[in-house]
Amino acid sequence: MGKKSRKNKGGGGASGEVQQGGAAAAVSTAAASADGAAAPAAGPSSQMLTAQQAINYASDGPSDVELLQTTSTSLQSKLDLLVTLGLADDRAGFVSQFVPLDVSPADAQGYLQDLTTAPEAEGQWRNLVAEIAAIRCGRGVDRIEGDQSRRAVFYFRHPLLEACDREVGFACVGGEWRAEG
Repeated sequence: MGKKSRKNKGGGGASGEVQQGGAAAAVSTAAASADGAAAPAAGPSSQMLTAQQAINYASDGPSDVELLQTTSTSLQSKLDLLVTLGLADDRAGFVSQFVPLDVSPADAQGYLQDLTTAPEAEGQWRNLVAEIAAIRCGRGVDRIEGDQSRRAVFYFRHPLLEACDREVGFACVGGEWRAEG
């Protein structure tokens, strides 16, 4: 839903291992560290972060890094809501607020099942929540295309996967922001 992935030419994919456990699933520091810098892979005994720790970025003081967030207050509110639902592991609530309005109830239920019971559900869920959290706070966002009143497409570095650029689009229909599908 509304997502595209572009691997950097430098190669690489997921550096960390996913542990089972929903939005609080552990994420290897090889995939991301609390300050956002990629940490070297240290094997199975490496320190683990929860999904919440991976998306809440502690500040180490002033920096020249500028975070790029939406200028739309209504889209920012939607992103805040999605992150709140994601961190609460409310997958049904998240899907009901995320999928495009023209998606049938059966398709929305299928998407929810994919995020709940599919073999890769925990990893997909963790990555989705981390992506929405990253664009919510502007972490790793390179640019935002669209007028941000009817459409916004975020181009950003995946917060957990090394060398993975992402694209997530949102459209506003009748005052309601949803993922582009």
